[in-house]
Amino acid sequence: MLFAILSGFFAACMLLPAGKFIKERLRYLLSLLPLSLFMYFASYIPQVMNGNVVLESTEWIPSLGVNASFRLDGLSLLFTLLITGIGFLVFLYSASYLKGHNYLDRFYAYLCLFMSAMLGMVLSDNILLLFVFWELTSISSFFLIGFNNDSKESRKSALTALSVTGLGGFFLMAGIIIISHITGTYSMQELLGSPEIKDHALYPLVLVLIFIGAFTKSAQFPFHFWLPGAMKAPTPVSAYLHSATMVKAGIFLLARFSPILGGTTEWSYTLMGIGGFTMLYAAVHSLFRTDLKAVLAYSTISALGIMVFLIGIGTKEAFIALATFIVVHALYKAALFLITGIIDHEAGTRDITKLAGLKKVLLPVYIAGVLAALSSAGLPLTFGFIGKDLIYEATLNTASFIAIYLTILAVATNFCLVAAGFMAGIKPFTGKLPQEFSAIRLPHAAMWLPPLFLGIVGFVFGCFPAVIGDAVISPAVNSIAGNSVELQLKIWHGFNLVLILSIATLALGSIIYYVNRPSAGKFSFIANYHKVSPQYAYDWLAKKFYSLSEWYTGIMHNGFLRSYILKIIIFAQLLFIYELLQGGPIYLDYSRLSPISVYEGATVLFLIAGLYVTLTTSSRLTAVIGTSVTGYALCLLFLYFSAPDLAITQFTIDTLTVVLFVLVLFNLPPFIKFPGVNKPIIIRDTLVSLSFGLIMAIVAIKVLQVPTDIESSDFYGTYAYTLAKGKNVVNVILVDFRGFDTMFEIVVLAIAALGVYSLLKLRLKSSEKE
Repeated sequence: MLFAILSGFFAACMLLPAGKFIKERLRYLLSLLPLSLFMYFASYIPQVMNGNVVLESTEWIPSLGVNASFRLDGLSLLFTLLITGIGFLVFLYSASYLKGHNYLDRFYAYLCLFMSAMLGMVLSDNILLLFVFWELTSISSFFLIGFNNDSKESRKSALTALSVTGLGGFFLMAGIIIISHITGTYSMQELLGSPEIKDHALYPLVLVLIFIGAFTKSAQFPFHFWLPGAMKAPTPVSAYLHSATMVKAGIFLLARFSPILGGTTEWSYTLMGIGGFTMLYAAVHSLFRTDLKAVLAYSTISALGIMVFLIGIGTKEAFIALATFIVVHALYKAALFLITGIIDHEAGTRDITKLAGLKKVLLPVYIAGVLAALSSAGLPLTFGFIGKDLIYEATLNTASFIAIYLTILAVATNFCLVAAGFMAGIKPFTGKLPQEFSAIRLPHAAMWLPPLFLGIVGFVFGCFPAVIGDAVISPAVNSIAGNSVELQLKIWHGFNLVLILSIATLALGSIIYYVNRPSAGKFSFIANYHKVSPQYAYDWLAKKFYSLSEWYTGIMHNGFLRSYILKIIIFAQLLFIYELLQGGPIYLDYSRLSPISVYEGATVLFLIAGLYVTLTTSSRLTAVIGTSVTGYALCLLFLYFSAPDLAITQFTIDTLTVVLFVLVLFNLPPFIKFPGVNKPIIIRDTLVSLSFGLIMAIVAIKVLQVPTDIESSDFYGTYAYTLAKGKNVVNVILVDFRGFDTMFEIVVLAIAALGVYSLLKLRLKSSEKE
């Protein structure tokens, strides 16, 4: 499984050097990658059907208890088949949809990365590894959503999606860490047998953190607004991310943790409340949209709300409905997205107020749209009909007084979704064909075959539900429920209340479709309430954060070296003051001080004189000489205190610095005071300098109070010659014991030297041109 997961990463790396060749000749062959992965995972169906769980583990970071452990059970098998199966069709579709695109190779690389990240997430048995792949899905989807990076809207949508899902990832990480703290393990296999989480005092906090992570990823209210914006991505991306993969990551997370965290009042009522509100809110919004992608986006949010709603109900019937609806939604929503891409590709618009009569020029696409729309509506003999029946069965069988309210909520949501599905799959093809679309021709078969295939599969599963029910749905339900659940998907369950509700939903949805006429006016009516929407709040916070960033950057990163040095010194002072305050009283033991000799006192006077000259002179050359005097005075102090090697090093550096400064000064104008430097700034810098010197003096006194530990000195003195064959201990430390440190210091100096040399060459060239 590890190779299967990493195959997408390998493919992405291979696309970089072979991109041009791929774009011109082998773009269709790339679809063989998800197809082969689909066949690989499908080979595990017999094992998983028998209740087996396939586990694989490779050592990664054993010291932290984190290994590359993977788990293939019913739930992960369901998602891997959707990821690779829908992925194969999207790869095939993209080869024609983006034919001739300059960055087609880059697009496929992002798509491969995303597919691998999703596979890694759903297969992870280690919850920390799950988080790593979770974040990789956010990062790779950022590149996919912002693929058209020359568009400001695409860039903004990608940043919005990344910021919202990234914020959710932060909370998810915190939740995972707390779970591991409570249970002492990162293994999902071990967590499934850990009931102590629900009884722990931190259980409510864990729920909040996990919920935020799942809700942001699966676009639940109030985090839903990023998903419609993500429609700026190319249509194949929308079809892949919003039907079977990214937006269902949160659903997978909740389903995976349901046996571990579910079954409590907090879990159930939160998910039913958030999911129920989201599904109705988004379903109503989809009726007012005029852009096909926007209609599909809000209907996707509503469908995700239904899934969260079902997880919250938490009964056997709800889990059966959840697993079935995941497949139903993936089939019809991927088909509708791909059909929308064909319409946009050929007609140049997605505005449903302008589209009509396209069945005359796009007949196979029309057939696919009808099949997908009917499955979405829940027409008998479609898989959507079975999915809708199971949803109503789950709400009606809820063992509480709210069963009737849950059922009404589900019915109200579904008849809105029926109308939305007809708007996306049927409306563009009916009516009279406008003259401007009469020249449209059927695109390459690679574009219309995938949605047609998905539409047909929806009817096949509807007519023979036991095929997928026994092989995929039943093992998934067992994984979600945490125990064996009896399941038998059938076309006909008898004439009962569930059937009546399904027929009523189809009828009411059809009536709404015929009565509702989306228009710019209706959309403007909805837009009037934008100021009370979560997106408005997000945009307001983003602007404030941007203003704060500008203010902070203007103060902390203004581009002036003197400003950076000042801030570094002030920050260092604060750290020293804090440490001194924590370290207890400071006193000076005069008995440990040696008397000051005449030559030491004279050297200090020379040092002070050099400083005074440097600070008061109006000549650059004199200032350099004054600085060199202070440097040479320090060299003498090193000699007085038995550090000749440091004295020689300091002497060499000071001499070289003086020479370089003098050479530079020849090309500079005479020294003048900067007009911007005023008295308050001089006073400020003086106070900072004096306070820093005072703090360092106190630190030096504090050091005298610390007992001397010569263990390190003894080690270097003992082993300098025996290990490194050197008699100069300082040289041995720099070259051998701290060899890597010294090597990297030399590398840094070399890079700096190259930078200076480059700037000098650039200066010389510009001078020559002048």
